[in-house]
Amino acid sequence: MSNRSETLEKIRENIARDGCHVYVVAASDTPRFAYSVGASPCAGYEVILAGAAYYSDAEAGRIINAIVEVLPIKGMSSEEIVLERLGVFRLGPVDSSWVQKLMLGAVDFYGNVSARQILPVGVCWTADIPDLSRPYDEERSPAWGDKQASYTMVPMTAVAVTNLDALRGHPVAEAARWEEGLWEMFAGAGPDVSPEDVRKVPLRTLVAIDGSLEPVMQLRVGEALWRDADELIWNEWKPT
Repeated sequence: MSNRSETLEKIRENIARDGCHVYVVAASDTPRFAYSVGASPCAGYEVILAGAAYYSDAEAGRIINAIVEVLPIKGMSSEEIVLERLGVFRLGPVDSSWVQKLMLGAVDFYGNVSARQILPVGVCWTADIPDLSRPYDEERSPAWGDKQASYTMVPMTAVAVTNLDALRGHPVAEAARWEEGLWEMFAGAGPDVSPEDVRKVPLRTLVAIDGSLEPVMQLRVGEALWRDADELIWNEWKPT
């Protein structure tokens, strides 16, 4: 049996047992995303959670499963979906160009499929969540494209350790590159960041959120920069 046939059979088994198959695509050169395969026969569409770095990969999978369970009841109403210990969500439209770009497993299984975007509401929202209702365009959604591949000094899989304030769009004030593919970038003072607020995301995700971070991509290992939160000018960090 071919790999494709084995994959499709596994999807059928998971749908029969659990109601849907869940793909969780870990963050690499793009933000993490997760989507369902199997909701379409009842709901008329699949669901996708794109970005949303507030949540871990495991939580993203649980969100997909939990929302698929209530889709036949909720349908496409504007009513918010409350998931205990996970947050509040609503569903938004997804342009077909995003389905073709991100939901390849669903496209392979169904051939033609529609989708709705899972949108966290309130404090669980982060700026890495793209607007899937509009056609995919790299200029509009740089974190999901290839333009930053031109930064030859930066691995495409470079990771940034950051905090939720930075992911919500607050200015990064401290940035450092301590390993070849690892940066630290915090809104506010790094020592003041609560461990519960720390996240790891692709470096290019933060640069896409705030273009003034591009100089940070040019840091060499061991170098660091800082700036006042209300300024764009970076200063070289010098240990005392």
